Amino acid sequence: MAFNDIFMSFTSISWTDTQTLLLFFTIFLLISEQLRNRKPKNFPPGPTCYPFLGNILSLDVAQLHLQLTKMSDNYGNIFSLRMGGKDCIVINTYTMIKKALVDQADTFSARPPSDVFKKINKCQGISFNNGYSWKQQRRFILSTLKNFGVGKRNLEWSIKEEFNFLNKVIINTEGKPFDAHYLINNTVSNIICSLVFGKRFEYTDKRFLNMLNLMSKGLKLQGSLWTQLYDSFPNLMELFPGPHKDMVSCFKQLCSFLNEEIKAHHADWDPSSPRDFIDCYLTEIEKRRDDPEAGFHEDGLCDVLLDLFIAGTETTSTTLLWSFVYMMKFPEIQENVQAEIDRVIGQSRQPCMADRPNMPYTDAVIHEIQRMGNILPLNIPRFTTKNTMLGGFFIPKGTPIIPNLTSVLFDETQWKSPHSFDPQNFLNPQGEFIKPEAFLPFSAGKRVCPGESLARMELFLFFTSILQVFTLSPPAGTKPSLEFELGVTLSPKPFKMTARPRWQ
Repeated sequence: MAFNDIFMSFTSISWTDTQTLLLFFTIFLLISEQLRNRKPKNFPPGPTCYPFLGNILSLDVAQLHLQLTKMSDNYGNIFSLRMGGKDCIVINTYTMIKKALVDQADTFSARPPSDVFKKINKCQGISFNNGYSWKQQRRFILSTLKNFGVGKRNLEWSIKEEFNFLNKVIINTEGKPFDAHYLINNTVSNIICSLVFGKRFEYTDKRFLNMLNLMSKGLKLQGSLWTQLYDSFPNLMELFPGPHKDMVSCFKQLCSFLNEEIKAHHADWDPSSPRDFIDCYLTEIEKRRDDPEAGFHEDGLCDVLLDLFIAGTETTSTTLLWSFVYMMKFPEIQENVQAEIDRVIGQSRQPCMADRPNMPYTDAVIHEIQRMGNILPLNIPRFTTKNTMLGGFFIPKGTPIIPNLTSVLFDETQWKSPHSFDPQNFLNPQGEFIKPEAFLPFSAGKRVCPGESLARMELFLFFTSILQVFTLSPPAGTKPSLEFELGVTLSPKPFKMTARPRWQ
């Protein structure tokens, strides 16, 4: 009888009562959201945000780096955003980013938890790893790559040899327009592949070309709004199809490729005679069996290889693509570079790293390409490891940080011509090369890119080798465009170019 009374009472609730209940429930959720996300005293200011979604829907993901730089005009060089249920801090200008990443390196050296990367690699490897495991992995990577020639002359020989393969392919275009994207990706990737896998891949290898395509697609999707939503609402986004699922699929297929290479190495691995990075890592796994916290195991190997494969390919190849765009855009600068190449190196031999000190103009042009290309415009997010103060604001422990490198590379207080392509940004009045402190394309502090020396060597040798042999120009009837696509990296929109031999 009591049950029937309750049931009758429930069914007798009018539509007006239901509306009232819904209203109270909504108000309860809004108040809970407000209380749960109250900002501490002296927290950096920021734009008004929507309940639950925060600022996500008001951000232009296609040009986020420019939007965040512009927002500093209204909110200052340190301001806050709300990404779903998480507050994050955006830091702008060289002065502020140096105070954070360099002066407080320990506080700003961690990576924020990422549901996207938990799904891809459990936040292992080095990119989104933290603490003891990250330190051990990074130390091993740096020492092992150095042992295999990073920064040394034998790696220089490998880069020059790889250019010979590239040279043949470009010559075969016979001065006709071609898309250099995957050709340059393959060329650059072969350098890290020679260190990691102990071999290079032919430019016609369909399996490898597919991996490069998956990598580019995955990185582009990683910077999309869908991925941002996944990181903010992982449980909800798991219920829906979309580009976030495609991104995870891309990286999973890359991991399958890498695991095949690991398996092949296992078959003929000789610990007494390591051939490459994989062999050394397999040996380290055996050595560190009693130290599981260091993260040396086969899953960890795959995750480290994924980081090396992406970082060793995408950043340098994208910079070289920008170099082609800028040389076509500014043919007079291309001519000046070629004149210095002819004067210092000539045509009888290939460029080498010993030439760089004698080529200040070319060195300045390469650095200006890196500055204007701005390929990692928002860096990779950081995470505060303790409560701290920055620029007079309080930043709590566990706050995600976006170091806006765009604001550094175009900082009007640091550059002679911040918004123009001008090699003079890296030359003194005597024409000598100088590198301003605000040149931070590889980031700064304890998370500075571990492959910086390799990238610098590749950029100089490939750039000078190409311009020694070819003159780059846009196809007849077209003009080079500086339009970009933003994913994790900032890359030029697809383009074609012609490369005509300078000497017949």
